[in-house]
Amino acid sequence: MRCAWYKSLVRRQLREMVFIVLAVITRWSLAWMSPVPGNGRGLSMLYRKLIFLIIIAFSASLSTQSAIAESIERILFNGRIFTANSEQPLAQAMAIKDGYIFAVGSNEEILTYKTANTELLDLQNKWVLPGLIDAHSHAIIGALAELSPNLQDEVVDLATLKQRIEGWFKQSGHGSGQPFVVFGANPALWSDPQILADIFNKNRWKTQPLLLMGSDLHTAWANGAMLHIAGIDDAYVQNLSDHQRHIIGVTSKGSPDGVLIDAGVDLVTVHFPKPDDEMLLKAGQYAVHMNNSYRITGWMDPAANAGPGEALFSRKPASLGTGILPAYKLLAEKGQLTAHVAALLVASPLSDAADLERLDTVRQQFAAVPNLTMPGIKIFADGVLEFPAQSAALLGHYKNSGKQGEMLLTAEGLKNLVDAADEKGMLVHIHALGDRAVKQSLDAFEIARKKRNSGISHSITHLQLVDPNDYPRFAALNIMPVMQLHWAEMDNYLLDLVKPFINETDFWGQYPARSLQKNGAVIAGASDWPISTANPWEAMHHAMTREGPDGGLNKAERLDLNTMLLAYTIHAAKAAGIDDKAGSLTKGKQADFIIVDRDIFNVSYDLFKNTKVLQTYFAGKLVYSLN
Repeated sequence: MRCAWYKSLVRRQLREMVFIVLAVITRWSLAWMSPVPGNGRGLSMLYRKLIFLIIIAFSASLSTQSAIAESIERILFNGRIFTANSEQPLAQAMAIKDGYIFAVGSNEEILTYKTANTELLDLQNKWVLPGLIDAHSHAIIGALAELSPNLQDEVVDLATLKQRIEGWFKQSGHGSGQPFVVFGANPALWSDPQILADIFNKNRWKTQPLLLMGSDLHTAWANGAMLHIAGIDDAYVQNLSDHQRHIIGVTSKGSPDGVLIDAGVDLVTVHFPKPDDEMLLKAGQYAVHMNNSYRITGWMDPAANAGPGEALFSRKPASLGTGILPAYKLLAEKGQLTAHVAALLVASPLSDAADLERLDTVRQQFAAVPNLTMPGIKIFADGVLEFPAQSAALLGHYKNSGKQGEMLLTAEGLKNLVDAADEKGMLVHIHALGDRAVKQSLDAFEIARKKRNSGISHSITHLQLVDPNDYPRFAALNIMPVMQLHWAEMDNYLLDLVKPFINETDFWGQYPARSLQKNGAVIAGASDWPISTANPWEAMHHAMTREGPDGGLNKAERLDLNTMLLAYTIHAAKAAGIDDKAGSLTKGKQADFIIVDRDIFNVSYDLFKNTKVLQTYFAGKLVYSLN
């Protein structure tokens, strides 16, 4: 270490000596260039001027280098730095200038940039990583849910359920007749909706509207008073087309039983009041702090133009709603958006090229918001696999119904929409859980790639079931799988709500991460928060072990640590369209990085899962500290 300091001192002294010599030479050159009567000796005036200009340029170069060195505000050294940069995977030290990475390298190299004004951070052999990126997180919606009555996906007995909801309602101060929403309900509750009706269609609840929002955000249960507000009754159900009937659960007599699926949920949520600016800001602050504490410095919000009081699955093509985008603007105006946010706009299933022009007007409203980008659109291809919804589109059939689930738009409509977006330079991110939805999504991307091969980082997310014949198509078409591998575990969802209803081959083939990777796909990591935890270390743990509370799920599909770290850094940044400024610790990129409390490469899986962040930096500034 003393050697590095000594070399730094010597270099500064040499610079000073060079400046003195240059000053003398410059003065001599000026005199030399003056004409001397009767003296023809020396070089021509042209050569003299050329030498003079070279001297001035060299002097300016040294002066610039000195000024750069003087402006290095922070140096991290004595560390182990995972850069996520394939050309320089590991380093010891890093220099930061004006919130950007100026240099990455060895202690000896980087400490030469130290000046009297540089802050030194001795890492004491700790690991540093790029700030993590979540390639699919409903950050503001999740925060609004967390700040509301929330069952946290917990499976509870009916007495406890009633007690909690009654308690929350009394605390809320809701007026009679005002819709009351409880978030985070485990969809297993919908297995027998009559039990819920027996509790929440009586006494106060006979006239008090109640909605239990599923933790999957695709399903819900509404009591009779809530259904009445939405106009959902026997006549409404009877008038639905065959294609629409799956969105509303019914009794054996054909009456609505309160279960709502996808567009059926929209029928109710459009009647909720939109959050005011104060609530949006509060939710935004919660989301940013939570993500920074989990080492996350960027995310892709896949449905930013939707929010409470607006349709999500059944948006109209002409919809110009701004959803939760104002929350990001409010945060940025206060200097509190300490994360990169790539906000996608949900396109209607009926959208076409003209609708994309209308969506552009929404993008333009937020184009100048710092740290917010709006790279493209999200498309819902299908729904979810779990019973009773079973709206994910399958190549096979659900055992109980013989149905195949629902595509939310036609194959031709999907192709046209993807092609139009690609032509406009928009990133396309498609929700597809069932293997039929995945196949049709790839078909749509194939058309666009053949036409122009734009190179845009399009992606398909969730990928619960994928036809093995489609594994190689991701790499061939340059389509990124954005996977929520926290779900790759055996739990009550898979055992109770999936396994009885699909064939064994499909069941054990869920979330085929390793198969996709072996076929050349580049995987990006994501949480889908609040559907599952935003904690990336837990998700990486599940991806590497494929184990859950009720056993393992096809351990042949496990991924290694290096793959997962890249999935949550440079690959997630690429999926979000922000890899030019984030996702790796590379010269010229923004200085977003984290310092962790343990050697993540040499600990057990259980210890890895509990990794804690000591500090999170965004644009070179400390935004979270454990202490």
